[in-house]
Amino acid sequence: MVESTSVVTASKSADVRDRLALALDVDDLVTGLRLAKELSPWFGVAKIGLELFSASGPDAVASIAACGYRVFLDVKLHDIPTTVGKAARVLGALGASYLTLHASGGVTMLHAGVEGLAEGAEGAGLEPPTALAVTILTSDGGAPPHVLGKRVAAALDARCGGLVCAAADVREAKQLAPNLVAVVPGIRPAGAAAHDQARAATPRDALEAGADLLVIGRAVTAAKDHQQAAQDLVDSVS
Repeated sequence: MVESTSVVTASKSADVRDRLALALDVDDLVTGLRLAKELSPWFGVAKIGLELFSASGPDAVASIAACGYRVFLDVKLHDIPTTVGKAARVLGALGASYLTLHASGGVTMLHAGVEGLAEGAEGAGLEPPTALAVTILTSDGGAPPHVLGKRVAAALDARCGGLVCAAADVREAKQLAPNLVAVVPGIRPAGAAAHDQARAATPRDALEAGADLLVIGRAVTAAKDHQQAAQDLVDSVS
């Protein structure tokens, strides 16, 4: 039996869906949930950043997870190791699949976060989330060239499960740490405004560079037609 065009398209969309994270950069959980429910056919992961987490706290994680998403909790922990470890333990019990920590905090801090995250999840009877070391912010266009390698090395030594880096850094990061998940924010379709992203990239460029998970925000959430923008995004990489 020959599959219809619609079935083939749906299959391709499903393959891409698990590699797309919807950035819910809003300050209201009701708005976030509305976006999450509307766009769930195109995104398998939802990112909760400081804005939404500050507004709604742990409820945001539980509510978005209940919509069927893997939750990417992007709060970029950066403090003394003891504080980061304790905070990560609390966050690990919430049910998020990913948690970010600043790699610039160093190996000891990152390792405290990794251990705390695992302990929190274990205590709640959950699978261990993936600790993501943020290497260089995509808004930072002036970081010295040597910084990436040092921060990737710190992530490896601390036993993080993944990295957050710009598309321009993915190839180098993967050469240094091929087994770590590479998460790439700052994704913009060709011709779209870069906004505050100094090192933006198209979805296809990021995937071809070796990205495992793309973080998509305003390119979809600020579009006039959210669903059409999401479909166009999927079509561009299918």
